[in-house]
Amino acid sequence: MILRLITLGLIAPWLAFDAPAADHKSDLHDIQAQISAQRIEQDITALVNFGTRHTLSETESETRGIGAARRWVKQQFEAISSKCGNCLEVYYVAGTVSGEKRIPQPTEVVNVIAVQRGISDPNRYVLMSGDIDSRVSDVMDAVSDAPGANDNASGVAGTLEAARVLSQYQFQGSIVYAALSGEEQGLFGGKILAAKAQREGWRLKAVLNNDMIGNIAGINGVINNTTARLFAEGTRMTETDDEARLRRFTGGEVDSPSRNLARYIDKIADDYIPNLDTMVIYRLDRFGRGGHHRPFNDLGYPGIRIMETNEHYHRQHQDLRSENGVRYGDTLDGVNFDYAAKLTALNAVSLASMAWAPTPPAEVSIAGAVQPSTTLRWRAANTEQNPQLAGYKVYWRYTDAPQWQYSKYVGNVTEVTLDNIVIDNYFFGVASVSEDGLESPVVFPGAAGSFGD
Repeated sequence: MILRLITLGLIAPWLAFDAPAADHKSDLHDIQAQISAQRIEQDITALVNFGTRHTLSETESETRGIGAARRWVKQQFEAISSKCGNCLEVYYVAGTVSGEKRIPQPTEVVNVIAVQRGISDPNRYVLMSGDIDSRVSDVMDAVSDAPGANDNASGVAGTLEAARVLSQYQFQGSIVYAALSGEEQGLFGGKILAAKAQREGWRLKAVLNNDMIGNIAGINGVINNTTARLFAEGTRMTETDDEARLRRFTGGEVDSPSRNLARYIDKIADDYIPNLDTMVIYRLDRFGRGGHHRPFNDLGYPGIRIMETNEHYHRQHQDLRSENGVRYGDTLDGVNFDYAAKLTALNAVSLASMAWAPTPPAEVSIAGAVQPSTTLRWRAANTEQNPQLAGYKVYWRYTDAPQWQYSKYVGNVTEVTLDNIVIDNYFFGVASVSEDGLESPVVFPGAAGSFGD
């Protein structure tokens, strides 16, 4: 017994000083495994039980309408925060909208926000969102039952579940969990929050908008729980005329930050989410339609829409009814909770990976015209904000390849020349790399690919 105590006394100080570095890649697998389909089902059911969550619906009742629903969401975020030592800042972000086609009278549009502050770079944000509001066939009908089980209680439930799991960890950058309102009436909740981010100078690097993540049976007859879609716009809405002229000669149409964010999440699915293949779709949203990532894209922020592959239109924006043997309406029986958990896990792992990784490189530039080699340069990351930074990795691919094909880790430098790799034949980019191997999204050179400062 005496020998054992002496041995422990000798070993313990050594362990304290030489404990292994954090293995966040292993943590990402743990995060994926912790996402609960049962908890998501409980949250979707609770939201459906408010009857309608129409933006113009009841706000005073404790059991029905948008007011009761948003108060319930806030309570859920607060309960999550209480379990992690008040690690979330929970609050409303609201604005009054009036004089609009779908909001003719003054109406308060209220978002519920929870922020998990980063420990070294708190003003760098990644954001996950879902939409609280629901609707039926008549977009102005604020009274009829509008369960909105898949559209979009699934997105809000996924956001709550991601907060439950990720709040157990600490990250270098900040994570925002957002339940947005007013989507069906004109994307007003997203506009209000995007304006706040711009006004307050958030360094917002990623917006993951989740809108319908629970349906696996399409109106086309396909039943598929193994794929998801990532919609990502091309050229930035905020591109200037000078930037457009430069892009014409240097490229970047398919390498906007939103597109490279989508490529990043596509790689996350391959590496961490079992039995899920994502489709990166080069379009802002579905053909002629929209979602709550768009207000962020409109201000130049990288943002994508994550959703199911096969939609069922009888379950979207429909009065509850049966006609000619066909059931209409967005009810609980149209949601596959295991699939919703799978897409939630994709979000949670992506958020964690980006928040643990260093900030994406800034001021990336490229040179190599009429030369046999290509040179990339970028600005060194702030080491106080990014103590986990190990160095940088350069990427390149053929110009018609959808995903990055080749890469080289170059260390903690701010310039590299790729010998005998001709600039005309490839697209290039740079990612920041942490000590445990987590990477930022790849940044294409110039304004076309910039993630900002």
